[in-house]
Amino acid sequence: MDLTIIVIYLAAMVAFGWWGKTRTSDSSDFLVAGRRLGPVLYTGTMSALVLGGASTVGGVALGYEYGISGAWLVAAIALGVLALSLFFAGRIQRLRIFTVAQMLELRYGVGATAASGLVMVAYTLMLAVTSTMAYATVFNVLFGTDRVVSVLIGGVIVVIYSTIGGMWSITLTDMVQFILQTVGIFLLLLPFTWSHAGGLDGIKARAADSVFDLGAIGTGTVITYIVVYTFGMLIGQDIWQRVFTARSPQVARWGGTASGVYCLVYGVAGALIGAAASTFVTVEDRNDVYATIAESILPAGISGLVLAAAVAAMMSTASGALIATATVARTDVQPLLARLVGRTPAPVQDEAENPEHDVRSNRIYVVAIGIAVVVIASLLSDVVSALTIAYDILVGGLLVPILGGFVWRRATGVGAVVAMAAGTVATLGTMAVVGDVLANEPVYAGLVVSAVAYVLVSLLTRPTDPAVMREWTSRLAEDAPESAVLEGSGR
Repeated sequence: MDLTIIVIYLAAMVAFGWWGKTRTSDSSDFLVAGRRLGPVLYTGTMSALVLGGASTVGGVALGYEYGISGAWLVAAIALGVLALSLFFAGRIQRLRIFTVAQMLELRYGVGATAASGLVMVAYTLMLAVTSTMAYATVFNVLFGTDRVVSVLIGGVIVVIYSTIGGMWSITLTDMVQFILQTVGIFLLLLPFTWSHAGGLDGIKARAADSVFDLGAIGTGTVITYIVVYTFGMLIGQDIWQRVFTARSPQVARWGGTASGVYCLVYGVAGALIGAAASTFVTVEDRNDVYATIAESILPAGISGLVLAAAVAAMMSTASGALIATATVARTDVQPLLARLVGRTPAPVQDEAENPEHDVRSNRIYVVAIGIAVVVIASLLSDVVSALTIAYDILVGGLLVPILGGFVWRRATGVGAVVAMAAGTVATLGTMAVVGDVLANEPVYAGLVVSAVAYVLVSLLTRPTDPAVMREWTSRLAEDAPESAVLEGSGR
């Protein structure tokens, strides 16, 4: 019965992909769902995106080892979503753009900021690969297939529904995944696990004393989670692309705030599940706790829904990262590479004349990136190091010039470019010195060097062209026309 439920779920994802195709007529529909999502769809799709396998399976695993303190990982993600939504999402939505690199060029008027697309592609690609490998481990158990076949099963399905309808298909499938996650965690796994553990009294009697200690995971770990995940939520292309889907700044702000609160509660629930499981489950690998609970204490059928919730969490992150990678590759990286080899980038097709042409081009990029994700996930057994490097460069090299552009008018394009370069070099250099890509020091060094370079170089160079600043300011204005669309360089 569990296997049947998973198969039905996978078939439903493809069906929703076809449904999304009926709403996709141009590039805006394909990449950002036509910028038409209301609060319910926006909250659901944002929550499904950020709550992936690390938040679901990993959150339960951390709760198993550290008790309630295991919620800090998802809490850091929630804080990032809240900060983005309350302070930046409304302004980001008003820009009417498609990528983070476009925001940098619009703000600073410097084409060299397009190099940020290279870092963003590396980050989103590794995120897609990691998520693909994560749900493949579930298929290994359910279908009895080896890792390569499991990667192909899930990867093909994600690529199909992402390619068919783009962001509309992903939004519709994300809503199904959001509902599955909610039911699986809050209505099934949490009550069943706590009941099996004997409730609060049973957990207190049989678990370690630290199970309800918020600081058990360690102050250093909490700080690292905040620096990497909270800051990462503020500037990731996969996150911004969901902000672009909101139909208004108000939806982006308050829908995102609701998502942040939901994520926070989700993290606490996962940690409580893990804490309860520690009283009756013994595993060699803490990441096996989620599946072990589902298979050992839940009735047939219900366990299938819980496992589907885990798969849903991973697939929603994979599909979001996939379309984000394709968007940046086509919009930022391809023109940048063309300029580097001395070729003039081909002009974008006028969608008013032939909207399907641009949709077709976007689909080609999604398929190409999807194939790359499947191949990489099939060949590698561990991409944690690659993902960590991408995350560290993302935060260490790009955080300061991206957020600084919103809060400091005196910042200049030269300052932004130097900050990006200096932060990236400092991050990679510290990794080489420390000799451990998983260390915390590289991202801290990158942030400090990037911030210093950003401020000093901006103060030593001429202010940004007034014409560029006027365009930037007009985009951010509360009464900016909704029809404003970024074309070319944005100037």
